[in-house]
Amino acid sequence: MEYSTFGRHVAVDTWGVDFELLNSAEFLQAQMVEAAEACGATVMSVQSKQFEPQGATVLVLLSESHLSIHTYPERGFAAIDCYTCGETVDPQLAIDYLVSVLKPEKCFAKKLVRGLGEMTVETPEMKQAELV
Repeated sequence: MEYSTFGRHVAVDTWGVDFELLNSAEFLQAQMVEAAEACGATVMSVQSKQFEPQGATVLVLLSESHLSIHTYPERGFAAIDCYTCGETVDPQLAIDYLVSVLKPEKCFAKKLVRGLGEMTVETPEMKQAELV
């Protein structure tokens, strides 16, 4: 069987997010799994780290690739990215879900289209996701 190399990688910087939301690896882990499921991805495993005095990192390994968040609660900042291979899982849906949960004051996003030769960079349309 031959697989497509096509993939989409959405990266988002969020600013102005509530400290408490960004400072709970447990909360973020649950939201990341929900986001992965919302975009139709298959969760293989989850790793998370709560930092001291603050901050968290959560990595969700997907059958289709990955979803990650790195937070700086003292700055109200989170770096989120989702990369998925193939046509069936849209990483933008996972990103939209997380942005809907975190409710940032500002959000800056780029999408890389990968696996077709020269990578292209696009500015994705951000939408409010329906929370589960």
